[in-house]
Amino acid sequence: MARIPYADCTSAAVRPLADRIAAERGSILHLYQMLLHSAPVAEGWLGYLTAIRQKSSLPGDVRELVIMRVALLNHAPYEADQHAPIALREGVSQGKLDALAQWEDCPLFDARERAVLAYTDAMTRQVQVNDEVFAAVAAHFEPPRLVELTATVAAYNMVSRFLEALQIHSHDAR
Repeated sequence: MARIPYADCTSAAVRPLADRIAAERGSILHLYQMLLHSAPVAEGWLGYLTAIRQKSSLPGDVRELVIMRVALLNHAPYEADQHAPIALREGVSQGKLDALAQWEDCPLFDARERAVLAYTDAMTRQVQVNDEVFAAVAAHFEPPRLVELTATVAAYNMVSRFLEALQIHSHDAR
């Protein structure tokens, strides 16, 4: 159960934004129903995450591999529940999803994926990224994709921290 009640999406103050979220996302997920306690925060969040997920030129399989690894590292099951089906649709195999916890020892991941996962781990665990890890990932991406990759890792760390601090879970009643 979430630590605070979910927002009332039918209130006049948030109804237009709630309708927009439902139109863009197909429904109002638990995450957005919590964010709607603050319409300005929910609106900014929606814009930022829409840019990361739908407007970035980062390949979808890379994006989803990052999101799933961040969810695993941060013990954020809601994030993983939401993104596992998306990852599969984007071409991440079930075998890779199953091996994410031990990616360093798994031959399923190619050099680019290994560099991305090492970068994700460094950003998530230490925040600072050493030169060796950065050089490895930079060998696979031009600067615009490096910015998008970095923003994706950062954004989904933000998501998981919000979810877990407020204990938002897929099975919550609303």
